[in-house]
Amino acid sequence: MPSRRWCSSAVLALCVSLLAWGQSARPQHAAQNGGDFSDNVQPANKVPAGVILVKGAWSSASDSVTPLPEGGSVTNNVFSNQYFGMSYALPPGWIEKYQGPPPSDSGRYVLAHIRPADTFTGPARGSILITAQDMFFTPLPASSALQLINYMKDNLQADYKLEEPPTPTKIAGRPFTFFAYWSPVAQLHWYVLATEIRCHAVELVLTSRDRKLLASLLLDLDKMKLPTEASPTAGTGGEGFPVCVKDYARDENVVARVDPIFTEHRFNAVPVRIIIDKRGKVQHIHFLSAFPDQAKTITDALGRWKFKPYLRDGKPVEVETGVMFGRAPHRTTLAGDAATE
Repeated sequence: MPSRRWCSSAVLALCVSLLAWGQSARPQHAAQNGGDFSDNVQPANKVPAGVILVKGAWSSASDSVTPLPEGGSVTNNVFSNQYFGMSYALPPGWIEKYQGPPPSDSGRYVLAHIRPADTFTGPARGSILITAQDMFFTPLPASSALQLINYMKDNLQADYKLEEPPTPTKIAGRPFTFFAYWSPVAQLHWYVLATEIRCHAVELVLTSRDRKLLASLLLDLDKMKLPTEASPTAGTGGEGFPVCVKDYARDENVVARVDPIFTEHRFNAVPVRIIIDKRGKVQHIHFLSAFPDQAKTITDALGRWKFKPYLRDGKPVEVETGVMFGRAPHRTTLAGDAATE
């Protein structure tokens, strides 16, 4: 896919490295008829030049109507993401350079990468990276956007220096946490702003060598439209969004459960976000990363789950939660941190 060219280049480099290793590690008596240890390296069907085939776990959903976190796009120079309820008019002369890769199995998204077009003639250049971290599945010891920012600040690499500590601020009238760091060697500055929407830490990362440009981009972000429930420490639902509740699929909330039975043994994590309707039935399933056979098996099982309706102010409402199937990713821990793997 041309839109994922930068990701494909990394995959290609990795494949070349693995091929070189495999050639040096080939056994003395290789099989002649194909397979993992064959020395028959001329396949009957060759991949066309310039094409990279990647098979494996991918993101998917049970329907094509419900908005997804990765479903944002830039149209008519406006970035919009219906899932997060946000939109942003790009600065004049700026474009979306690349679309992001699919979400990782730890719930990390690249929503947009915005930078000046090649024809841009302004005095300085920079970039705007919009990302989101699913707080249901993050391996980091953080349970909110604020804690995630503090973790980033406390774990800067030695080459980076803190410019501004985490500070409360507002973007488009909504609360954010802001902090800044820079590289004395590269003379690059990073301005990071984070808030929480639907239990995702949404981050805006501004990068440039010119601090005046960064200050201008900060002011420009005030044109962004965001949901009222955005907050560095909350973001649990509102304005028609389902209420997001971590670990709602605990036994005390599940009336009926059918475990998926897999026909193939795999060892990947399968993070799944589900929306439960007012009657307690699963109405939408979003696979962040799953093989097709896993997605089908889990979808069939979740269709038979039944939850207690989630009540807000005594009335049933839709609820969004996460369920991890397969092997959970390794969780990062700090000295004295109570988080468990």
